[in-house]
Amino acid sequence: MGCDHDTASFAVASIQRWWRSMGQEQYPQAQRLLICADSGGSNGYRLRLWKYELQSFVDGTGLDLLVCHLPPGTSKWNKIEHRLFSHISMNWRGRPLVSHEVVVKLIGATMTKTGLKVKAKLDKRKYPLKVKVTDDQMRSLNIEPHDFHGEWNYTIRPRNKNPSNALVQVIVRRLLSLET
Repeated sequence: MGCDHDTASFAVASIQRWWRSMGQEQYPQAQRLLICADSGGSNGYRLRLWKYELQSFVDGTGLDLLVCHLPPGTSKWNKIEHRLFSHISMNWRGRPLVSHEVVVKLIGATMTKTGLKVKAKLDKRKYPLKVKVTDDQMRSLNIEPHDFHGEWNYTIRPRNKNPSNALVQVIVRRLLSLET
């Protein structure tokens, strides 16, 4: 959970934090990740900063990232909306949400009968608005559109995925883990 602007930088920082704190430990053999996103807000398919920040994440981890956006107007069909957010809402129902810390604790206390345990952390970093990504920066991205609606579905691959880059990726991962 953030306490600043909901930007593409914040959205990708959240993915990075998940990968560093949970994902790479639970999926040590992973070579790619799938991100299902809606088509608006901080992770919209038209946002240049979203794609630029995802490329930085991919370059730092060496993972391929498959991104699939729900078509506009269909985010209500997103399974996470029904399987997670409804339980969070039930957990904090009737409680005053007086601070970010209270919200994070209530989210983190969410559990279901089927074994879902939610983890939450407060991100106090600042995320500036109106960050511009240039045409040159966009051309530098290693994005491969999928055959079906390539504007909504695409794969982002590391720009340099050769063995000599492996040490750099390990160093970047360690540096990123020191940030939290």
